[in-house]
Amino acid sequence: MSTDSIPASAPARVLCLSGHDPGGGAGIHADIEAVAAQGAHALTVITALTVQDTRNVRRVAPVPVTLMVEQIEALLADGAIAALKIGLLGAVDQIAPLASLAARLRVPVVLDPVLRAGGGAELAESGLQQALLDVLLPRVSLLTPNAAEARRLAPQAATLEQAARTLLASGCGGVLITGGDEPDGAVINTLHRPDSAPRSWTWPRLPETFHGAGCTLAAAVAARLACGDAPEQAVEIAQAWTQRALARARTVGRGRRIPGRSGP
Repeated sequence: MSTDSIPASAPARVLCLSGHDPGGGAGIHADIEAVAAQGAHALTVITALTVQDTRNVRRVAPVPVTLMVEQIEALLADGAIAALKIGLLGAVDQIAPLASLAARLRVPVVLDPVLRAGGGAELAESGLQQALLDVLLPRVSLLTPNAAEARRLAPQAATLEQAARTLLASGCGGVLITGGDEPDGAVINTLHRPDSAPRSWTWPRLPETFHGAGCTLAAAVAARLACGDAPEQAVEIAQAWTQRALARARTVGRGRRIPGRSGP
């Protein structure tokens, strides 16, 4: 077979853009494992290098935007992209090229708005949050904030449903607000879409805390969309798989547990 041809049986390619977590819990590491578990293939562009462990993030160093764009173009020239998954962004100047990329590709875009580490460290530089809302969000198919991130992105909203409607008004195609960090007895995740009533899923709350749960879910949704699932089906399948990954989480450091993403 020619090295210039791609067989029809090749897995769908998901372009994942996120930070590098040296501990393997979140970011690009989570993307690779979650996408592979859905039967797709992760292409990776690192947006930021980090100094972190399973407890917290100590430092974020953005990858230069020219290097990021050069790597994206190399991957685009090598084959078709079926979906984009965007996580931690290292700098404001990375946002406009990614919005342009999304407009150019016209494939599903899943954005996990990583603004603060689970340990409390701030991850978004000044101006990045507003640029996400103004420039990138109109190109996003599904935004996957946890409840705290949704409140932060829509600070004037009195309820999470109002926050979701505010974010939908910015132009994104859907908002999945997750409740893993809420104090409720169960975890309630709610999908909001422009022209339909919200749909909620309830999952048993596991006793541990996790590092990389949000990255894992967002990457799984992107992979399901790349494989051809309808949006609501992709969200449902990805949640069920993520719940199983959290149930088999591993302890690899002195902080939060790492989702067990290698299983079905």
